[in-house]
Order: sequence, then C-alpha cells, then structure tokens
Amino acid sequence: MKQLLIVLLVFAGYHAQAQKIQFKIDGQQTDTVHLVKYFGKNLFYADTALMENGSVTFDGSKQKPGLLALYIPNQNLLEFVYSGEEDIEIRAKGPNFMQNAQAKKSEENKLFYGYVQMIGTRRPQAEQFRQEQQNHEEGSEKWKELQEKIEALNKEVEDFRTNLVEKHGDMLATKILKMSFEVEVPDGPVDENGEPLEPDFRYRYFKEHFWDNIDLTDERLVRTKIFGEKLEYYFSKKMLQQHWDSIIVEAFDFIDQFDIQSDYFQYTVSTLTNNYSKSNIMGMNKVYVYLGKRYYCGDVDAQFKIGDRVWKPVTAEDGGSAAHWTKESQRQKLCDNVNTHFNLVMGATPPNIKLRDTTNVTYHDFASLDNEYKVLYFWDPECGHCKKITPKLQTLYEKKWKDRNIEIFAVGKADSEELFDKWKKFIVKHNLEFINVALTYTMKEDAMDESPGQPKLRKLLQETTLESLNYQQQYDIFATPKVWILNDKNEIIAYSLTVSQLEDLFDRLQGVDDPEKIFPPEKNQEDEQMH
Repeated sequence: MKQLLIVLLVFAGYHAQAQKIQFKIDGQQTDTVHLVKYFGKNLFYADTALMENGSVTFDGSKQKPGLLALYIPNQNLLEFVYSGEEDIEIRAKGPNFMQNAQAKKSEENKLFYGYVQMIGTRRPQAEQFRQEQQNHEEGSEKWKELQEKIEALNKEVEDFRTNLVEKHGDMLATKILKMSFEVEVPDGPVDENGEPLEPDFRYRYFKEHFWDNIDLTDERLVRTKIFGEKLEYYFSKKMLQQHWDSIIVEAFDFIDQFDIQSDYFQYTVSTLTNNYSKSNIMGMNKVYVYLGKRYYCGDVDAQFKIGDRVWKPVTAEDGGSAAHWTKESQRQKLCDNVNTHFNLVMGATPPNIKLRDTTNVTYHDFASLDNEYKVLYFWDPECGHCKKITPKLQTLYEKKWKDRNIEIFAVGKADSEELFDKWKKFIVKHNLEFINVALTYTMKEDAMDESPGQPKLRKLLQETTLESLNYQQQYDIFATPKVWILNDKNEIIAYSLTVSQLEDLFDRLQGVDDPEKIFPPEKNQEDEQMH
C-alpha cells in the first residue's frame, strides 16, 4: 500500500454523533489494525485498534466524512465511504477485500461496493473480448460478435451509472463514484466535407468540462484520493501548457473559487505550492513563489500581474495568512524564501547591482547598460567550478557575444584583501574583457562602519545602494557560479543554464542560422550547470 503520512497537516476537529464503524474480516486473527483517511492523494493514520478474531470497531465520531479505509499491515486496503450519518458494519475476506466486501449495515457502502464489484467483473470481461478480437480480422463475423459483447458490457455499466446518479445523486457514495466517471466529449463541428471546423474542439471541451463530475461545493470529496489524482492530472502537461504564467493563472482561478476555511482550499494551495517548489524545470519556481506569496505571506501590498490580469493577495479576515493550517515557523521560513525570490523569477526585474571594478574606485551597474541581452554572472575566484566556467564565458564573449550586443556583468567575490588580489589576478590571467565588479574589501569595511553617525556608510550609500551591498542576500548567492539572463528591459528570461545552453540560447534568440558551436553539449552537462 502507499506510504502513510503522519503529521504533515493539521485537521480541524469534526464533531459527529457516535457512529460505530465495525468490521468482520474472515480468516483474520488478533492483530493491531488501523483506520486511515485520505486528504487528496495523501493517506494518514486516523485511529488504531486491536482486531480480535477478525472483528474490530472504531468510533466514527472522531472522523470527518469522506473515503476512509481499514489497513491491516501487509495487506490490501479495505476502502469504505463514511458519511458521518449512519453506523457501518462491513464483512470481507482477503486477499481482495474490495471485491469480497459486503455492507451489512450502511446504505452508502451497499451502493459503493455494488458499483466497485460490478466494474471489477465487467472490466476484465471486456478486456478478454478485446484480446480475442486481435485474433480475428477487423469487420469479420467473429470480430463483430465480440464487439457487440464489449458494447453490451459498456451499456450495462453506463445504465448502472445513470441509474445511480438519477436515484441516489445526493448520497456521498454516488458523488465519490461519479468523480471517476470520464467526461463524455462530443464530436466537434465539421464543414460540408466532414473536415473539422475547430481542430482543438475536443481538447477545449474536455478542459472546460474536466470538473463537471466533481461537486466542488462539497468538501467531503477532497477527502478522497480521486480529487488528488484529478488535480495532479489537470496541472500536468496532459492538460495544460507547461508555461509558468499559464499555470499561475489556472491555479489562481481554480483556488479562488473555494472558501479559505475549506479543505478544498487547504489541499489545493498546499499541494500545488509544494509540488512546484520541487520542480527542476527552469521557470517553474515562479509558480511556487507566486502561490507562496499570494496565499501564505499575507503581504497586502503585493501585486501579481500576468498579461492584462492583476490579482491581489488572499488573506484571512484579520489580514493574516490565508494558510491557517501552517505552523508560524514553517510559514515564516517559506515566506522568507519566497520574498527573496519574488524578483528573481521569469519576467521579473531583479534588483540592480552597482559595485566597483578592479580599480576599487570606478562603479558599474547593469541597469544602465543598453545591450540587447545581459548575462548576470556571480562567481568566486576560489570556486573550482567557477575556474572552469569563467574562461569559457570569456571565449564566448570574445568570439560571439561582444559583437552581437550581449554583455556579461560579472559579480565576483572580493570582500577580503586576499580575495580581492586573487580576483584581480584571475581577471588579468584569463584576459576577462567583460564587466567585472565586486563588493570589495574596502567597501565591506565601510559598510560595516559602527562609528558614531556611520559617516563611511553614509558616504558609501551616496555612491551605491543597500541592495548592492547586500547582493548576496538579494540574489540568494550562497553557492557559485550562478547566472541569470536579462533582456533589454532588464527582465529575467532564463537562469541556471550550462555554458553550452547559454551559447545555444543566444544563437536562437538572435536568429543565427546554422551557428558553429564553440561549446557543444557534453554528456555530463550537469558538470557545467550554473545554479
């Protein structure tokens, strides 16, 4: 069975009458067993009891309505519907509990097992007929006979579903089962020759009606694995264009239909935020950052603009965080990270950096450069990886980029006299022609001025900015090398690339036909990766 999660989420108490949940498992002896509950795809321990001679009883008043299951260690789950409105008595035998389960008491589960077991017998029959069809020529008498049997089984299932919804549509079991029904997509419009008038009709219809079979006003349904699976599918490449802005728009619109106190809201926000925080795809961290800042951080002054649309932060009634389920220490850690990266995502304008070059006198900043593209590069003369990457960037700059209006703005580490000397020597040795600046050791000393009135710091701030002096925190530079690519508006268009990927990116952006590659992709490209 899937791994159980024990303490990831905090659930509000559910107060119900003292419903009994009883099981009798044939052939089972005395054992410690568990009641488990779903929260989307996640499975949690809900209660523990001692099963004696195959019998065990749980107190249902402790549980929220939804899809629950009996878990006997090392055996399959026995799922059941808990509405909170009736006692439950279920008898089953292994190893396939679901196909052998009988609800002795509970109308919800009589209906639930009736459907599960009907599908469990019809599906293998239909598959057997399909396999037999492969032994016969399509359109032959035998093939047609088998096709009729398949269609008869499909009709039987469809009639069962129709009857289920018509007669028992308000029951929780029906709503849960209906979640698994496929959306029926009609044929699209065609012209007089039978050619499609709207080639993407089927996709658009399926997307628009994807949630039709799920009652998004009934939060009991979020406590089923089906909702979690549907949510995952909807935001996958099978359904949505995998572009960060497109996904953010879909996520905001989907989440905003829920009350912030609902379990739908909690599960969707926490799941999407967590999933995109782990993405290794360039650009997708913007989804995580925007979700985190909008729903977790309670920053009423934040603004989320994509295209012509603008969203405001979602907060609790008291103005605090809408993520009421999150411990304050965890929320603050997330928000610290999100706030750091808010201006470092795709399309954002990162904070300008104005620092001194190797003269330790002259300042340069990247925002004032009028190049078509800029490579914002952070490195350390003592970093082994940087020692390999930096000369390659010089080669690309000299042979390709300088003449194509692409500048490299390199920020080195030189905040001690020893490092400053190593930084300068590396630049000279490798003839680095692009812009090289650093927070020099003298700047750092002035920035740490603790004398009365801080005259050195005040003088320094007449020449540069606090953001520049704190660039490591502003850009989250705790490992090097690190790189961002900016356009002529100083907006981020790429980051975390290898040298060969950088070369290819600019060749494509500038429309260079059949370009010669100085640094073609290598087998171990991750060795060149800039964070």
